[in-house]
Amino acid sequence: MEHKKEDKKDTEANVEKHKESRGVYLKKELEQKNKTIEELTDTLKRLQAEFENYKKRVEKEKIEFVKYAHADIIASMLPVLDSFEIALKNTNDKDKFIEGMKIVYAQFYSMLEAEGLKPIKATGEKFDPYRHEVLIKEESEKPEGTILEEFQKGYMLNDKVLRFSKVKISGK
Repeated sequence: MEHKKEDKKDTEANVEKHKESRGVYLKKELEQKNKTIEELTDTLKRLQAEFENYKKRVEKEKIEFVKYAHADIIASMLPVLDSFEIALKNTNDKDKFIEGMKIVYAQFYSMLEAEGLKPIKATGEKFDPYRHEVLIKEESEKPEGTILEEFQKGYMLNDKVLRFSKVKISGK
């Protein structure tokens, strides 16, 4: 019987040791998990700050881009401006002034064409609601929907209509 009591004491001692070692293990595991949580939280905070800085930088670059987006076009218009100034100095001679205005017009028009501007064909063409705007409909011997007159020229930039042609068409 004494032997049983000793075995019981040994077993109780083993259980106590096991509980202590289990407690130490759980404490270490908890500390490790808390450390991992702190590291991940720190990483998350850093990533959030980096992302905020990225957003600010992109917004600043966007504003800068918009601010100078037209610089090339404006630079290409400077010779036209110079030609206007020269033409305006020659207002005494009507013929030279008119010739100067024709040169300025040609210069300006070719600059716009180089940027992708194209006039929309109108007079004599079939009416196209995606390119023309009807102001007047008039009876005519021409087929219905034919453009009889263009009141204001329309333009396209590459494949996009910038301004519709304002036209008169034949109709009933």
